Amino acid sequence: MRIKGIFVAMMAMFAMATAAIPAPSRNASMVTGNATSQPIGHYDFCQIHRIECGANRNAGPVAMTLGKWSLVRSINATVNRTITPMTDKEIYGKDEVWAYPTTAGDCEDFALLKRRMLIQRGFPAADLLMTVVRKPDGEGHAVLTLRTAEGDFVLDNLAAEVKPWFGTPYSFVKRQSSYNAGRWVTIENGRDVLVGALR
Repeated sequence: MRIKGIFVAMMAMFAMATAAIPAPSRNASMVTGNATSQPIGHYDFCQIHRIECGANRNAGPVAMTLGKWSLVRSINATVNRTITPMTDKEIYGKDEVWAYPTTAGDCEDFALLKRRMLIQRGFPAADLLMTVVRKPDGEGHAVLTLRTAEGDFVLDNLAAEVKPWFGTPYSFVKRQSSYNAGRWVTIENGRDVLVGALR
């Protein structure tokens, strides 16, 4: 009887210990696939900013600290607050111009500026990836993906908070390759996320 009591107590302690360990999310990071087409706006951007569109040293996702998270959130909020949303048609008189905004820009311009600011503050270019998504209404949109050891996170001009990619309402289509900023790859589990986010 005493052995049975000890066994039950040990099992209870084991159950409590394992419950305190968060289960890893199967969606913590995007699963990328084959090479795919580069958005025309990004191609044109790369003709002007060639140094920003070549091979990256990919040492793996960045390990985050409280200080790094604070910097990411600060830059996301600052760019969202200081740049006025305007379409390329309104600014340049034509469609699909990817550029660094000074006062106004559209979604990819917000993402490009955040990317540049984070690279200037020491984040690896291989972990800051321009990403094309679809909103629930089917409209195209661009965000910045931050690859971290904790998973992939999204900096978005339509959201105040930096969120895990699977915590957004988007269908993820493609993003820059972590090995080469001028090449793009498909996102294989991007549509599953949209279905899960809308449940």
